[in-house]
Amino acid sequence: MSNGTPVVKTQKTLHSLVVPVDKRVDDLVALLQEYASVFRDADLKFEVILVLDGMKPAVMDTVRELCRTEDWLRIVRFSRSFGEAAALMAGFGEARGDVVITLPAYWQVKPSEIPKLVAAAEDSDDVIVAVRNPREESAFSKLRRKVFHGLLRLVTSHEYRDLGCSVRLLKRQVADEIPLYGDQHRFLPVLAVHRGFRVREVELPQSSRDRFSGRYNWREYIHRILDLMTVFFVVRFTKKPLRFFGSLGFLSASIGSLFVLILVFQRLILGVALADRPALLLGSLLIVLGVQLFGLGLIGELVIFSHGTDTKEYAVRSIVTGGTRSKPAPANLADEPEPAASSIGTATSAQ
Repeated sequence: MSNGTPVVKTQKTLHSLVVPVDKRVDDLVALLQEYASVFRDADLKFEVILVLDGMKPAVMDTVRELCRTEDWLRIVRFSRSFGEAAALMAGFGEARGDVVITLPAYWQVKPSEIPKLVAAAEDSDDVIVAVRNPREESAFSKLRRKVFHGLLRLVTSHEYRDLGCSVRLLKRQVADEIPLYGDQHRFLPVLAVHRGFRVREVELPQSSRDRFSGRYNWREYIHRILDLMTVFFVVRFTKKPLRFFGSLGFLSASIGSLFVLILVFQRLILGVALADRPALLLGSLLIVLGVQLFGLGLIGELVIFSHGTDTKEYAVRSIVTGGTRSKPAPANLADEPEPAASSIGTATSAQ
């Protein structure tokens, strides 16, 4: 134990540290050694899985010697860049531990505080999300973060404070059951809550070396908005597309029908000619659009009905049978109590 690092009594549990290497990389050898030192000092059994998103020869050269001398390190190398979500999925597939911890390839939080995630996970939570607090950032970055999390709260009804932090702890079942693609790794806690897992935020001090000097281009902001729309559909309408497209179709067709009825009333009762009436064309187009949206929702429902048995969007914690002990669910969740509704909170203050 050093630097006040808490000792957690889970020596028999293997912790798999998954470190994806995408675009931003700090002194990787020093960072990996610091991660390993922290877990050794906390008396935690661990392995480190470094996933290179692409060939990255310069990064490979810096970590190759470390891999030869340290048996806790394994390196997964992609033939080309597939994105951070794909790197995490590859890391989850290689992980052998019952607990998976995702860590960035650069300093975000103080590494000495990371074992606090392990301690917090002993309270039957399935996902522990690190929140950098206190945090130093520019006024523009703070505004951008608040806008992003505000939009996320609007579309998902869940509140988070720092989804940009890559330090997260997942129990094995979460890593196995939640598929990630595109840029959905940022929304892993949201997807976990949607699947029925318990998510909690824990405040960790920001690293003094957590400094991003670059800036995002306009395409990144567009991508984040599109990602929010993707999460909105995944969380709300994955298994019920007709509710979304049908609602839009009904609204469009209703407005179009109202326009047409008004024009018909004016023609039959008031004697107003229909010639040169753009409202007639607009009303007809809205009706056609509404019918098409409704049909699109029906097609989606048919696809879900045909292939719905191939997907699972729930998590089984335990199975209780008469006359026997509870049959445990996978991922070492047997000793946990029956869950209440998924909760999100902090270790230091109520959310």
